[in-house]
Amino acid sequence: MLYQVPQNIDSNKVFLVNFSELEGRLDPLFYTSQFVEITNALKKTTSYKLLGQVVNFSNEFWNQKDYYKESFPYIEIGAINITDGTIREIVYIPVEEAPSRAKVIVRTNDIIISTTRPGRGAIAKITEHENNYIVSTGFSVIRSVDGSVDRDYLFSILRLDILLKQMIQRSTGGNYPAITQEELSKVVVPIPSKEIQDRIVSIIQVALSEKQQKEKQAKVLLNSIDDYLLGELGVELPKKESQTLQDRIFTVNFREVEGRLDPTVYKDGIKLISTKWDNIRLSKVAFVNPSGAYKGENIETPISFVPMEVVDERFSEITTMGKTTIEQSSGFTKFREGDLLWAKITPCMQNGKSAVAKNLTNGLGCGSTEFFVLRPKDERLAIEYLHVILHMKCVRETAMLYFGGSAGQQRVSSSFLENFNLPLPPKEKQVEIAQYVYKMRQQAKALQEEGKAILEEAKKEVEAMIIG
Repeated sequence: MLYQVPQNIDSNKVFLVNFSELEGRLDPLFYTSQFVEITNALKKTTSYKLLGQVVNFSNEFWNQKDYYKESFPYIEIGAINITDGTIREIVYIPVEEAPSRAKVIVRTNDIIISTTRPGRGAIAKITEHENNYIVSTGFSVIRSVDGSVDRDYLFSILRLDILLKQMIQRSTGGNYPAITQEELSKVVVPIPSKEIQDRIVSIIQVALSEKQQKEKQAKVLLNSIDDYLLGELGVELPKKESQTLQDRIFTVNFREVEGRLDPTVYKDGIKLISTKWDNIRLSKVAFVNPSGAYKGENIETPISFVPMEVVDERFSEITTMGKTTIEQSSGFTKFREGDLLWAKITPCMQNGKSAVAKNLTNGLGCGSTEFFVLRPKDERLAIEYLHVILHMKCVRETAMLYFGGSAGQQRVSSSFLENFNLPLPPKEKQVEIAQYVYKMRQQAKALQEEGKAILEEAKKEVEAMIIG
């Protein structure tokens, strides 16, 4: 009698695999039930093929500098919207940087699949309006598709969990997983009738359309926040001037000089001068990078850990927190409950990474060295009010004028915050303004969640149509 694993043991931790089922790999994760059950279910469908049997991959490398005169259009992995497979932004790389960039040409109707961190859904289709772009060798490029598979159908199902999990299964690399084109070719692709393929495409496209509408409504809400704040503060932004010589010449009183002599700070910088409330220098009401966050605490005290990546830039909140101790906090930025964390480095600052530290373990935390920490000096300032003011787009754009350091590692100087003009209404009004803004953000977040739920339901419906 063959040995069987007792039922009380987790089959994802201890399991048996027949020698005949081995595919030349000995890593246990490859054979866990979460992956094997998917491929087994797909192989029981009416029809299936391996991806390599229904597509042709393109490896068209660009090796000619004179293909583009000054710069070439480049698609980065981070520019792909993993929800709908669109490309958010095309960057242009100077031709002289070509030797340091991997160069694969993608053309109209190509489907590109990120082979680094596979399974997250960085998969896009090049539309008819986009042609002859360059991508890194971190992508596999599908150029042609077998007649049994509709291209839109293939693009839709490639971003379903039943295929993304296969990509995860076939990847290697531990903390930095990647999948080879050979392993990608072995992903099992269901091939239902043309009628069902068309229906699946329709279901996904309708859901995406509804999701995009929800996201559009959320964006309108978020974009309206700054106008609300300007109105409440009694601040009118200056109109953009023409670029005539006369408009580019200006004078600045010596007492207004803030230790910087670069003209753009004074010409293009926005000051929130309120006509309704007192105007005060931020350093009068708040500490910038205060010390003594852990004063009197035991070094073994557990505290929260907040890296930069867990701060959501759209909704200005900390999504998750790790844990550490005061003893292990050396070298990190230190803060306590109620402090405002505000990113100083590009591109985090201009993207809006900031949040009020709340619900910290023992009221204490540490995190990225790229945070400024702001703390009220007295009862005149509500930290939530300061948070919504410093998150305003015009404020972040002005902060960019205070960047210093090398390209790619530029940081806002602390003098920007210390000398920042802050309209200061009464404390009650500050709280009212902040609560209204937080409410708008929550409404926008709810719209996004609704859109995400619509798409997830559509994916479940499609997966049920494929594997039951």
